[in-house]
Amino acid sequence: MIKLKFNLIYFLISLCIFIIEVLIATVFNKIFFVRAYLGDVLVVMLLFTLVKSFIIIKNNHSLILGIFLFSCLVEWAQYFSIAEKLGLQRGSIMYIIVGNSFSWIDIVCYAAGCLLLFPFVPKK
Repeated sequence: MIKLKFNLIYFLISLCIFIIEVLIATVFNKIFFVRAYLGDVLVVMLLFTLVKSFIIIKNNHSLILGIFLFSCLVEWAQYFSIAEKLGLQRGSIMYIIVGNSFSWIDIVCYAAGCLLLFPFVPKK
C-alpha cells in the first residue's frame, strides 16, 4: 500500500535540483561535460527526491534501484525513437523530457547518480 505524505525537505531539494537542471539545459548548455554528463547524474537524484517528496518509501535502496531501472527503460525507449512514435513535436517540452537518442554513457551517468545517493540515505 502506498502512503502519501508531503515532505517539505525533499520537495525543496527537488526544487533546487530542478533549477540546476534547467540552468544546465539553458545557461550551461555550451559546457560539454555539464550538458552531456552532469545533467544525467542529477536527473536520477531529482527523481529520488521527487518521489520522497510525496510518497513514504521504507526501503530507500530499493527506490534507488527502481529509479535506475526506470532510467534505463527510458534510455532504451530512446533507442527505439519513442518520442517520434508518440508523435511528439521536435523541440517540445515532452520531446526533450523523453529524449531522442540512446547512449550507453547516459546509463553510466544514471548509475553514477544512483551510487552517489547511497551514502546519503539510510536503507530504511
